[in-house]
Amino acid sequence: QVSLVESGGGLVQAGDSLRLSCTASGRNFGSFRMSWFRQAPGKERDFVATINWNGDSSFYADSVKGRFTISRDNAQNTLYLQMNSLKPEDTAVYFCAAEYGGGAPVDSSVYDSWGQGTLVTVSA
Repeated sequence: QVSLVESGGGLVQAGDSLRLSCTASGRNFGSFRMSWFRQAPGKERDFVATINWNGDSSFYADSVKGRFTISRDNAQNTLYLQMNSLKPEDTAVYFCAAEYGGGAPVDSSVYDSWGQGTLVTVSA
C-alpha cells in the first residue's frame, strides 16, 4: 500500500494548461500501476489515464487523448498529469490511484490506494 497526495489543481480558463502531481509515500512506488481518474459534480468517477510500472506504456480515455499526458518519476515517487487545451467539461476532482494486482486499469474497483483528490475548474 502507498499513501497518495495530489496537488496542482486550480481555476483556469478554457485553452489553458495545468500539471497535476501525485506524490506517494510508502514502499515500492515503482511496483504499482498508476492512474488518474476524475469525478465531475453529480457524476461517477471516470478513468482518465494510466501508466505501467516503468512508464513505457500508457493509454487514455478518448475524451482526453491528444490533450493529456501521464508520466511518472519513480526516483521521486511522483506521478504527473499534464493537461493541455483544457475544456469546461474537464472540470472535476482529479484522483490518482495505485494498483498492484494486475486488474483492468479502467476499473476503479481494482485500485488499492487513492489520493484525496484535487479540484480542477475550467471556465469558458
